[in-house]
Amino acid sequence: MAKTYTYYGGNDLGAVYTKQKTAFRLWAPTAERVRICFYTEGHGGDAIEVKEMVAHEDGTWTYVKSGDLHKLYYTYLVLVDGREQETNDPYGKATGVNGRRSMVVDLEATNPKGFDKDHGPAVAKETDIVVYEISIADTTADDSCGAKYPGKYLGLTEHGTKNADGMATGLDHMLELGVTHVQIMPSYDFGSIDESKPEVPQYNWGYDPVNYNVPEGSFSTNPFHGEVRIKEYKQMVQALHKAGLGVIMDVVYNHTFDIENNCFQKCVPDYYYRMTETGYSDASACGNEVASEKPMVSKFIIDSLKYWVTEYHIDGFRFDLMGVLDIETMEKAAEELRKINPDIIIYGEGWTGGPSTLPDEKRCLKMNTPKYHGIGAFSDDIRDGIKGHVFNLEETGFVNGKEGLENDIRYSVVGATYHPEVDYDAYTYSTGPWAKHPVDTVNYVSCHDNLTLWDKLTISRPDASIEEKLAMNRLAASIIFTSQGIPFFLSGEEFARSKPVEGSDELSENSYNLPLYTNSMKYDELTKHRDLYDFYRGLIAFRKEHNGLRLGTTEEVQQAVHFIDELPKNVVAFTVETEKETLLIVYNANPKAVVIDLPQTAEWSIYIDGDKAQTKALRKLTKKNSQVEIQGISCLAAVCE
Repeated sequence: MAKTYTYYGGNDLGAVYTKQKTAFRLWAPTAERVRICFYTEGHGGDAIEVKEMVAHEDGTWTYVKSGDLHKLYYTYLVLVDGREQETNDPYGKATGVNGRRSMVVDLEATNPKGFDKDHGPAVAKETDIVVYEISIADTTADDSCGAKYPGKYLGLTEHGTKNADGMATGLDHMLELGVTHVQIMPSYDFGSIDESKPEVPQYNWGYDPVNYNVPEGSFSTNPFHGEVRIKEYKQMVQALHKAGLGVIMDVVYNHTFDIENNCFQKCVPDYYYRMTETGYSDASACGNEVASEKPMVSKFIIDSLKYWVTEYHIDGFRFDLMGVLDIETMEKAAEELRKINPDIIIYGEGWTGGPSTLPDEKRCLKMNTPKYHGIGAFSDDIRDGIKGHVFNLEETGFVNGKEGLENDIRYSVVGATYHPEVDYDAYTYSTGPWAKHPVDTVNYVSCHDNLTLWDKLTISRPDASIEEKLAMNRLAASIIFTSQGIPFFLSGEEFARSKPVEGSDELSENSYNLPLYTNSMKYDELTKHRDLYDFYRGLIAFRKEHNGLRLGTTEEVQQAVHFIDELPKNVVAFTVETEKETLLIVYNANPKAVVIDLPQTAEWSIYIDGDKAQTKALRKLTKKNSQVEIQGISCLAAVCE
């Protein structure tokens, strides 16, 4: 007999705390009985009390306990089909160590001083932001960072940290660099690290969700007491906001960790997952995929996102494997989140890790971007066009030696939008433009996945010298920061970050569970590659100064961006003409310098040239100059005076 799944639309699922009482409500419509267990500790020991919950409206079960229950731990005993299992609360907001027991929490008591006035930066349009991807552990754990709280939430609150040569690290490094937003890799409670053993070296990226509404305990100074991680997470957000940085949270609503022991499965078996005739659909490539289109799953995802925005003041979300999630849920989430914060940033991976039972036209795939509004997608087009395909390690792209990619680079320069000067029939990757507007496109050349940019250049061009690879790196970054769309880059890219595997000559392309030896930011490399770091700083500053590089609509891009024809091979050049100024941008992927005609007789000031990028003119061209030379493997950017 088919099971009946009712819908509960209330906002009181989980534990609703007051100092006088706490009301518990669990949605478990197929349960025969539900009991609630109370514990004094987050792990170990027997329950001090077990109470029957009462069947209530729309498949929910309730219990109210009098008194101030702050820091009291609890679980549910759910009986379904004659089998009783103990579980944490799917809507739990705090947990004990390793997230097995939920905890009642007075959230107001976890607020740092002044947190009620905390908020992130205003955003006029998404293309104004510069996103820097970090991991909490990677960013401050290495000795070269000099952090007092290495690898912890509090490590990202510290000012004044420096490497051995006195260069800023951690938070101050990000501020010097000039980024506007940090995208933090998974920081909700995940399952792959044993929080009860903080003395044991452990590492994981955290794409294995357990408690979606609880911060990860291994990043806190005390994972055994549920309130500590909450307060320290808020301190981290507050510190980043005070520094002027927005906080984007990497979220993984596409699958869960350890399905048989997951709270969703124990409470309502098989409801939260997409099924096939033989088992679980697996578009996540992690063993299951969440059925976001089901009413109570959609509600959970939206409620969870709203909670992070209201309680932790998160400024945006990056969705892992967003292509697994359904469009309707994502659109509703965007609508609800913008009611709370109109400046919210939402984007994700517009692909999946495998086939899904949900039809393509209903999913948040990159090709469906024009169907929805205000949700961006990563551009694998620009990523692979610049440096070669991520899954073919030896393959090269525009900057590292592959020829015939000029049209592909044009496609990316206009942010994957429609432009009459791009030949879409000849384009390598996608069929036609996929972005409705450039604000829908997130441009990047490296992220936590796959090889770092530096390692990709090393493997694809083993013949290249350090100087040549640095030139390729600079050109790659130049394309990202002078293209239309939202620029995004991996932390450490600005000082040639590498991920070596300890004890071998191998470079890791999937370092998700490798130790900090491979993953941590080595800030001593910052000194070694100071010129590259300064180049990135200059690129970011130049982009911020010129609105023509940050256009918000396709119509603006079509009117402003014009490509120059009749160029040497492996060269892309274009102008950006706005009411206030005219820019000239040229990419030369040839090893040797090229000379091109200037688009108009005028005085030009050059701001990006070779290994230099800044907001003060490097040199000027007078009206007598009809041509300009672009160095080998480099970008030139000039402004018409």
